[in-house]
Amino acid sequence: MAETSQSPSQPEQADQPAADARAERHVARLAKRIGAFAGSHGGSAEGQIAYVGEVGTRILLVGSDGTWGDLVAPSYEIAERAVEASGIARQDSFDGEMAAKVRTGPYEWKRMAGIQVGGSPNT
Repeated sequence: MAETSQSPSQPEQADQPAADARAERHVARLAKRIGAFAGSHGGSAEGQIAYVGEVGTRILLVGSDGTWGDLVAPSYEIAERAVEASGIARQDSFDGEMAAKVRTGPYEWKRMAGIQVGGSPNT
């Protein structure tokens, strides 16, 4: 039998620049949203990145005023690059120190109580 070499086909090579450009757009959009969040919530923020499975990677944000939010990136690499591009402080874990900075309001408490104590259904 003749040995064949494994080389990438032309369509795969053509798709690579498009995939790179798409990833760069994701990074730029996420970094812009992270920066806007930080600017709206005290001028700075901290972030923590967590892989959530096939869905993607979660970027948890906590503003210096205690407001929190999150974004989902399509991959861990894109999330890392977006956080780095935004210039916010990155935390390795959502530990007690970071959690203590989070301020929840009446909405969150009402939603949590309703879910836990047989309140209104989430419909």
